[in-house]
Amino acid sequence: MTFASPYLLPLLIVVPAVAFFVWWLERRRARYAVSFTNLDLLASVVEQHRRRWRSFVPLALFLLALAVASAAVARPRTTVQETSDRATVVLLVDVSGSMRASDVKPTRLLAAAHAMSLFAAKVPKKVKIGLISFSTGPDVLVPPTTDRALLQEGIELLEPEGGTAIGDGLGVAVQVVRSAVGDVKKGKDGKIPGAIVLLSDGAQTRGDLTPLQGADRAKRAGIRVFTVALGTNHGTLGGGTLGGGAFGGGLFGGSGRFVVRPDPVTLAAVARDTDGATFRAQSADKVEQVYKRLGRSIARHPVQREVTSWFAGAAALLLLGSLGASRAIGGRLP
Repeated sequence: MTFASPYLLPLLIVVPAVAFFVWWLERRRARYAVSFTNLDLLASVVEQHRRRWRSFVPLALFLLALAVASAAVARPRTTVQETSDRATVVLLVDVSGSMRASDVKPTRLLAAAHAMSLFAAKVPKKVKIGLISFSTGPDVLVPPTTDRALLQEGIELLEPEGGTAIGDGLGVAVQVVRSAVGDVKKGKDGKIPGAIVLLSDGAQTRGDLTPLQGADRAKRAGIRVFTVALGTNHGTLGGGTLGGGAFGGGLFGGSGRFVVRPDPVTLAAVARDTDGATFRAQSADKVEQVYKRLGRSIARHPVQREVTSWFAGAAALLLLGSLGASRAIGGRLP
């Protein structure tokens, strides 16, 4: 909490001043009551004194109203989360052959598709969402749009294909975000209102750009990249008996199964270089949690807003509460 006119904050001194004045009056009345010798009259004074203490509630509410109103004069400001009118998010999803693996149920790709649908439901309606798939190369399935039905159609078209071109996918995603956001100046943090959510389940095997070269393009454009490494280290695909050996982030085993592993180290580096965040999802529940979390926060950015009206409204409500409590207590007095 900050204040646009902090030099007016000393007005708050009026609150303890009023409290001290009320306390002084109470002490003066108590001293005056001691001078009475008539017991019946003294008992009446004591009862009135007890009733005055019941008036502490309306007094407390009045002092709070006074404090809040004094703070309002100083024009308080607070940081709130706001969604930009040009906010754009591109979902960049790996559709390489390894996305058929079923270590994430029912398969890696189906789990990711369901999570992306949940993401779209969490993001504010005015945020544009695009969808790009990549295998041997990137493919723009849905340009950034606020039409969630169109986005869902694109998600349902996702099918596992060939290799993994992470860098090229990032390069195209950067172009799509910049085109959708338009000619907008970078914020104080050096970012534009655009982001990329990259999900991949393996290491790069194809493409002209490396993942870090793609990340560098996003960084220069002021676009954060949030990465999700999908799958376990034990996901497998069917294959022939091909002897041991590394191939594209996987491993051929003697059982004839091809082990397909994610590359969290590279994805973490991409996120770090672009001031994004990285996640590891080894189950369908986890990938859903990640996308829900991103959907609630990714398209919002902190801004300073003056909240004087909030304070003024609170002061008015407290004052009304003080008056109501005072009337209620007064109504019970004989």
